[in-house]
Amino acid sequence: MEEKFNLIFLSLVLLNVAVDLECKVMHLSKDSNENNVIKMDIPDPLKSNDGDTSSGDKSCDISDNDRFDCFSDRGATQAKCEARGCCWKPASSNGIPYCFYPTDNEGYKVDSETLTEWGMTAKLSRSSKSHWPEDVMQLQLDVKYETASRLHFKIFDPNHARYEVPIETPQVNNKAHTTDYAVTISKQPFAITVTRKSTNQPVFDTKLNTPFIFANQYIEISTSLANKFVYGLGEHRSSFQLNTTWQTLAFWARDQPPTPNVNLYGDHPFFMSFDDIGNAYGVFLLNSNAMDISLQPKPAATYRTIGGILDFYIFLGPTPDDVIKQYQGTIGYPFMPPYWSLGFHLCRYGYKSSDDIRTVINRMQAGKFPYDAQWCDIDYMKDHLDWTYDADKFKDLPTIVKDLHDNGMHYVNIIDPGISSTQPKGSYKPYDDGLRQGVFVMKADGSGPIIGKVWPGNTAYPDFTNPTTIDYWYQSASDFHNQVPFDGLWTDMNEPSNFDVGSTEGCSTNPLDDPPFTPGIAGGRLADKTLCASSKHHTTTHYNVHSLYGHGEAIASNLALKKIRNKRPLVITRSSFPSTGRHAGHWLGDNNSGWNDLYYSIPGILNFNMFGIPLVGPDTCGFGGTTTEELCTRWMELAAFYPFMRNHNTIGAKDQDPAVFSPAAQDTMRDALMMRYNLLPHLYTLFYRAHINGSMVVRPLSFQYPKDKATYAIDKQFLWSNTLMISPVLEQGKTSVSAYLPRDTWFDYHSGVAVTGTGSWVTLNAPLNYINVHVRGGSIIPRQQADVTTTAARKNPFNLLVVLSANGKATGELYWDDGDTIDTTEHGVYNLIQFTAYNNTLQSRVQLANFHTSMVLGEVDVFGLLSKPSAVSVNGKSATFHFTENKVLSISVVPLSVDLQQSFTATWTL
Repeated sequence: MEEKFNLIFLSLVLLNVAVDLECKVMHLSKDSNENNVIKMDIPDPLKSNDGDTSSGDKSCDISDNDRFDCFSDRGATQAKCEARGCCWKPASSNGIPYCFYPTDNEGYKVDSETLTEWGMTAKLSRSSKSHWPEDVMQLQLDVKYETASRLHFKIFDPNHARYEVPIETPQVNNKAHTTDYAVTISKQPFAITVTRKSTNQPVFDTKLNTPFIFANQYIEISTSLANKFVYGLGEHRSSFQLNTTWQTLAFWARDQPPTPNVNLYGDHPFFMSFDDIGNAYGVFLLNSNAMDISLQPKPAATYRTIGGILDFYIFLGPTPDDVIKQYQGTIGYPFMPPYWSLGFHLCRYGYKSSDDIRTVINRMQAGKFPYDAQWCDIDYMKDHLDWTYDADKFKDLPTIVKDLHDNGMHYVNIIDPGISSTQPKGSYKPYDDGLRQGVFVMKADGSGPIIGKVWPGNTAYPDFTNPTTIDYWYQSASDFHNQVPFDGLWTDMNEPSNFDVGSTEGCSTNPLDDPPFTPGIAGGRLADKTLCASSKHHTTTHYNVHSLYGHGEAIASNLALKKIRNKRPLVITRSSFPSTGRHAGHWLGDNNSGWNDLYYSIPGILNFNMFGIPLVGPDTCGFGGTTTEELCTRWMELAAFYPFMRNHNTIGAKDQDPAVFSPAAQDTMRDALMMRYNLLPHLYTLFYRAHINGSMVVRPLSFQYPKDKATYAIDKQFLWSNTLMISPVLEQGKTSVSAYLPRDTWFDYHSGVAVTGTGSWVTLNAPLNYINVHVRGGSIIPRQQADVTTTAARKNPFNLLVVLSANGKATGELYWDDGDTIDTTEHGVYNLIQFTAYNNTLQSRVQLANFHTSMVLGEVDVFGLLSKPSAVSVNGKSATFHFTENKVLSISVVPLSVDLQQSFTATWTL
């Protein structure tokens, strides 16, 4: 019997070899006690493995969730997989890699460690090659204990300089005395573990079933995650909480209409996560090269980038708001926007003439809609040429801009980076000057500007890494401003976009244009819809700085506007990178007029508030396609609470400005705008806080209630700071909305009716002319009587909404400056007023009063009183008041001439 069994066994082995000679069922593996041992993987003929053709090596005995992809370059076969010394086993679920690393990977080891003034440094080396070309065999690790809650570590080649992202970050040369984290270095194989001291829970840990690889054009490192709750990693269209079930996100700025899980306009490799008890932490990789980040349900994240270095920052929070402040404190706090930029903006692609623009302005003004800025898309240009306008079709554009200014309004025009290269010599100054000054991105061989194709045809691209380009951009903008005195710049197509692949001449096949690994970017090639990666910038190749292009243009545009207008600039950019928020805002790109697009706008604005770009919003009512009255009504209601509010649509679609709809829809949209303008002092104050300390203007419910896991996936509601909660209708035909009310004190913003928050879902009535807004108990919100422009509204009286908590307390503040002067916060030319309410008394305290203006308090409304007061006084004088059936106390203050630049006290006697 035993002899017969052996014959069967041998026959099966021979059959297996004959059928699959390519696979050979042999592969090299490394063992801790052996070198270059050849192991024969022979499946047990008596044991079913459900299609498992992997080796019987215990190093391949790995659970599905612990598999790390060994074939990230795609096209895996068993033969190719095992040739890398990896394990092959088919999986039953999508996303789980068939080819995965064994447990006995050989990577780098630590040769030496040295303590330094700022932390520690270590020398790393590997003795054998990985399966990627040009391994860097010696590396250096620098670990910097920068602050109590911020750890910074870099892994780089100490022998050959590699590209490092040049954004400004804090330079720390001394070790923090105490830290909330501990760092452990495993020596062989090398791994780094960062642990939160208070909970002893790792927040970054590379001790996994996967090697650390650092080759010239392929760097891979994996870390475990504290939990599956992950947010950030932009710019992608997705829910706010990311899917950690085998999802790979690509990073490479691209002209790509928002599509789920595809790399879009910007590049933000930062995420935040929670641990099991609600503590938050963040991880930021400062790297601008093309990249994949894969999330898997272990949970874990794997970074794969094709250049630069590993430059990681870990933020320990412990609250979500702490993490965001720590991150923005590293990349730079957001710029302070001009006050008028928080008003309503209107645009469309498809104005046929200046008469069309004037018609829109006239009907909006006739309808008495609050409205601060008119924009123009590329229609206004002569033949789509930057820094020109069509003097025939848009001959009245300068006059229109003057009229806007005379009415306290503003004008913004679009600018694309592509500069036409085909105009007759001497006829187009932007190209002639750029060529003469040498400011364009060059071909790989340096023989001349690389030429792509955008709206005007063949174009060259300004190189914003070149200091000379800053002055060139300013001069071009200044020359045009002398013709059309614009107030802001809308920088589009700046990924940079190219209608050709790479250039009009194509690209080379060198390793920059055709690297050994390309992340899973849309289009599949680095040059798709953009420039050749081998093209040359002043500082380096496009391979390294592609995703920084829009960031550089935003900086140049910001500086140009400051110099031209001597006022606070407004730049709205499509492409962005960490720290772009210091210079510009962002709109969410070419969305569609659809209900899904309405929903996705909320995760979009939440993400960019995380990324330090709080001045953000989508194209309200949708850009592509034709909106409906119901959709646009719901969208205008929601947009009233976007940090940046602009209605914009595409060529060929019907007009969608509020004044074209039915009288009922117009009334609803006007009411939404009036509510926004009424709240602008509060919104402006939130931007002040974001500017000085990185606070988020809008935020998810989970950031306010991190211990309530029911809030973690909520992204159909959001908060203005910690005060207002917005719960919009996001579905067609709905007249109610399911909303989560966290355990807290809430009041209906419109009526003042108290709503008990029990940490549960409720159904709220939401007719078409109504959006549910709740204000949190404990808030004091400064408001101002609305008007048709911010210029007019700023002259009106203020009012305060005092919303008492369950214990009768509330706090708030008002920041106020002239709304236009550069660096008022830095120079202290502003007023800052703190408000507190307690024990039936409202008090103000003027923290700073260096901006001398009129600030009259007109009214105070109080939510949360249980009974009608018998008397009310302001600064000791009796005040007129009334108490509604909804238990709202309204105090008329106008007759008492209360100046908010002076401290005041209001009391009510119960």
